[in-house]
Amino acid sequence: MMDQPTLEKIMEELVFIKRLLSKLTGTSELPQSERFSLEAVDKAAIDFQAMSISRGEWVEDNSINKYIKSAKYYGTGNFIREHFGFSNYFKRGRSYYYNKTDLIALSKELKESNVDLGRYMDYVESQANFKKSVGEALLNTKEKKGRKNFKLPPDAKDITSKPAPLPSAEVIRNDIKALKEEFFEHNLAEYIDIYGSNHAMLKFVYHFEKYIKPELKRRCTKWVANFNYANNALELVTKKREVFVPIKEDDMILL
Repeated sequence: MMDQPTLEKIMEELVFIKRLLSKLTGTSELPQSERFSLEAVDKAAIDFQAMSISRGEWVEDNSINKYIKSAKYYGTGNFIREHFGFSNYFKRGRSYYYNKTDLIALSKELKESNVDLGRYMDYVESQANFKKSVGEALLNTKEKKGRKNFKLPPDAKDITSKPAPLPSAEVIRNDIKALKEEFFEHNLAEYIDIYGSNHAMLKFVYHFEKYIKPELKRRCTKWVANFNYANNALELVTKKREVFVPIKEDDMILL
């Protein structure tokens, strides 16, 4: 917590503000036409921002984690602007500054929603990367129209194929059921998180990764890929995803 400003400090800032006002209005000795200019307004605004920053009212991007403990050191400012619509900020040079009071309010709301901001950023990135991969795969199967800079060979004629039949929803659900059983059998909840009841992500265990058995890491990586793949397939077939609560039914009854 910052120290309360002393009377001397308050007086210094009042003098400073008075000086800013004089820059805006000029002095009584100047002609009326010379007492105001846009340049003076811009200069005074910059000076006032500098004073506010020095008072700690505005927080630079790489210091957000002082007020939102789960925030990452880099990229948090851009994320909260883009995904949370955080609008109480300004840019000075190459740096962004965020209102401390609103950061504290955001931290409180995240805590009430039981959200680890750094992990949520990973979750959003993971979903975006998965959707991008699926989108690129679909794009590669579509015809590219408008191209004329090619020539088909003579044998490229009457070679067609019908689309393979879609798997039944039952087949996909059985696959997901087997994945759920594997999840509980090998206690994968220790290494895998499930978000939104249908998107799997590996837990971040960088500092201890070398101590995890290679076969366990392979199992977890494969399980995450297969689970997300199966859920995406089910959504394509049924327009719905499977809901998976990573708690055994017996344990849920106890809860």
